[in-house]
Formats: sequence, structure tokens, C-alpha cells
Amino acid sequence: MTTLADLAELVRAPAALSVPGDVIAGAAAAGALSPRTPALAGASVLLYWAGMAANDWADRRLDAEERPERPIPSGRITPAAAVGLAAGLTAAGVGLAAAAGGRRAAALAVPLAATIWGYDLLAKNTAAGPAVMAACRGLDVLLGASGGRITRALPAAATVAAHTWTVTALSRREVSGADATLPMRTLAGTALVAASAAVAVPGARRAAHRSTNQPGATDRADTVDETGVRAGRSRSATIAALLPAVLAGWYAARYGAAQAEVVRDPSAGRVRAAVGAGITGLPALQGALTARGGAGLLGVAVAAAAPLGRRLARKVSPT
Repeated sequence: MTTLADLAELVRAPAALSVPGDVIAGAAAAGALSPRTPALAGASVLLYWAGMAANDWADRRLDAEERPERPIPSGRITPAAAVGLAAGLTAAGVGLAAAAGGRRAAALAVPLAATIWGYDLLAKNTAAGPAVMAACRGLDVLLGASGGRITRALPAAATVAAHTWTVTALSRREVSGADATLPMRTLAGTALVAASAAVAVPGARRAAHRSTNQPGATDRADTVDETGVRAGRSRSATIAALLPAVLAGWYAARYGAAQAEVVRDPSAGRVRAAVGAGITGLPALQGALTARGGAGLLGVAVAAAAPLGRRLARKVSPT
């Protein structure tokens, strides 16, 4: 009999902690953070779980040889149940996105769902696989931006997509192991991703500068109080400017260290560990992008999912 634990393993339930940050980062970048953002994040999680179930259904014959312990080849979940769950989660995810965000959100949720299924059924084992999976994550970021100016979220979407490309490229060598050149390339990509997330966009810098130069009081005689207010604003602006770099550095340190181990020892076990680090470390990158969008405290909250995801990954594999 199929248990809840079996279903959690099928959809890689803990790995879903890496998903809401896409939507939040996109919303922050587009100036679209609102009460509907959690619902869009929920829709994103449903689509992620759908993709995981569809992935294992599509790979069921290969997994019977390479990963017989997975839910389908081990007989704990039937192929029909897995594909039915994937279809149901897809419909629920698209429906929730449309209900929460209207036509603009649906216009992104539908191609996102199509791209997820296209990856699982067609592109995964082709040269286009990493690019298609990267597109999935990029669209996920733009889903969060659907209530605002989507073009403002394009840099964040590209950053998350680039990270996803590195993880997907590594994941293709989880069973066979890799040569040292692959992790060297993905490590270089990770450095560029972290650097792009750490740099504040020009508009954000100008806004921060304006905020530190607004009058602190209408009474010009009270210069001491005004100076104190301005000093406080200056400190806040400095912290806001540094926070994306700190979170991006955290992301790079954790994920980069795992890839450096693969350079040293490109065995299958090390590759799987690096892929897991890339999945569970993504919230730190999303937090940096959220903070860069002007939501510093929310960015810290998003990044906090990274250590939680690592703990849960010890119980349910994210790969």
C-alpha cells in the first residue's frame, strides 16, 4: 500500500523549499509583492511536485536498472498512480495560479507547465535538457512578477535560470560520475551567478541614495534630530546594499564547496552531493535577489529555507 512517505519521496517534497523563492524574488524585482504572492508560490510548488512525479514516471524503466530503490521501480507506487498524480498536480497548480493572479499569471503558468512536461518527456536526455530546465525556473520567477512590470524581473529570472543550468548539467552525471572539466565549468558559472546576484541594480541604488537625502524634519532648527535621522537612514541603506552580497556569498560558499569536491573527486556520489547542494542552496540565491529587489527582511526569510532544506534532505533525497 502506498504511504504518505512514498508520495513525499516521489515528489521530492523537501526540495519544494527551493521553489517559493523563485516567485518571491520575481515579485520583489517587479514591485509586485502582494497578498496574492503566497498563492502564486503555492501554485509553483504544485507544479514542481508535478514535474518530479512526471520525471519518475518517464524514467521508470531506466530507474529499474540504475535506481531500483525509487518508489516506482520498487513497486511502492504504480506508474499509473504516478502519472495521474503528476497530471492532477499540474491542473491544480495552473488553476491556483489563474485564480490568484488572473490572466497574466495563467499566461505564464500554462507555458511553465508545458515546459516542465516537455523536459520530462522529451528534452531531459538530450543536449537541450539543461537549457529547458533552466527555462522552467526562469518562467517560475516571471510567474511571481506577473502582477507588476515583468521586464524588471528578467535579470532575476536569468540569474536563477543560470544556476539551474549548472545543477541540471551536473545531475546528468549522478549515476556515471563526471570528468573534472564539468564541475570546473559549473563552478565558474556559479561564481558568475553569485556575482550577478550581489550587484544592486542601478534603480535600487538611486532609490537608496534618495532615501538618505530626504529631509528628516521640517523644522530646520532641529538639526541634531535631522542628522540622527539621516544617519539612521544611511546605515539602513548600507545594510540594504550589503545584504544581497552577503546572501549571494553564502550561496556561493555552500554550493561552490560541493562542486570543488567534485573537481577533486568526480565520482557519482560526489556529483549527487553537489546536485543536492545546488537544490538546497538555491534559497540563499533567491534571498539575495529578493533583497536586491528591496525586500531585505523577506530575503533573509527566503534564505533561511536553505539550512532547513539541508536537514530535510537527510531524510528524503532531493535528487
